[in-house]
Amino acid sequence: MAGHALTDLATGPLAELTAGRLLSSWRLDVPALLLAVALGVLYGWGVTRLRRRGTPWPLARAAAFALLGLGGLVVATMSGLAVYDRVLFWPAAVQNVALDLVVPLGLALGDPLRLAVEALPERAGARVRRVVTGRVVRALTFPLVSTVLVLATELTVYFTPYFATALRVGWLHELMYLHLLAAGCLFVVPVLTREETLPSWCTHPVRAALVFLDGVVDAVPGIVVMTHGTLIAGAWYVRHAPSWSPDVHHDQQVGGGAMLGIAELVALPFLLAVLFQWTRAERVQTAALDRRLDAELAAAAPVPEPGTTSTPDRVRPWWETEQNEVAARIRRQNGQP
Repeated sequence: MAGHALTDLATGPLAELTAGRLLSSWRLDVPALLLAVALGVLYGWGVTRLRRRGTPWPLARAAAFALLGLGGLVVATMSGLAVYDRVLFWPAAVQNVALDLVVPLGLALGDPLRLAVEALPERAGARVRRVVTGRVVRALTFPLVSTVLVLATELTVYFTPYFATALRVGWLHELMYLHLLAAGCLFVVPVLTREETLPSWCTHPVRAALVFLDGVVDAVPGIVVMTHGTLIAGAWYVRHAPSWSPDVHHDQQVGGGAMLGIAELVALPFLLAVLFQWTRAERVQTAALDRRLDAELAAAAPVPEPGTTSTPDRVRPWWETEQNEVAARIRRQNGQP
């Protein structure tokens, strides 16, 4: 992709960016395409293997993985955003925040780790479980650590030579994509899928609070970029800015605003997904408690004698019970039995 972008810049300026060109312009990114195809094939293999065993897999999870996860990956790296990210800052900013927030959310909603554990043979599934619950993964996915890693990744990209260098070096641009995607997955995937990687105190209410906090933290890079006085990769964008582009400072403000808006939009479905899981977990726990209580009551119930039929005592209304108690009290006062 990077090589194609430089070729486009060398052979001539890009046409003015419009909504139509943003939707219709595409560019092949071989590493991103290979990653999307590999993830899709593995996920499809897992779903097919479970169905052959007679175990259904939720269609909603597969749709979220394919459309929001893999589809978001393709759009971020090969759509008009990728075509214009070398001449305008805001498409690059949208790319990066999509890879950091939107794509991980879609992948996590697909629950690929649980699918892998259930679809693989027993030994391989146990090996995957040991890896995702190992010390290294638990340390990286510790909620506060993963939140700091996401924030540090975004700030490092924009406020170090990282981003400016990636615009010039193709392999580093691809590595930056992978870096953003991995950082986002470290926070999102454990919160929505693998409870074993989280501390015992990280209950669903705590997760909801962490997601809310993450939404606030994710807004910080957008605000900083939007209000930062110094241009980000300014030398590159000043040199390659087309004649039809807005002022470079305005372009950066638009990019920061887009980052902020997308971060807040993603926080809402993320929070709703955690609340949905919380509600479902409460229903499961309530049903299990009801079954246990029913079993205990059945075990404690007296066994009827042979030849007799057990009839449950009728629950009498409160007024009948109170009337009988009053009548018995009057008889005792009058000396009657």
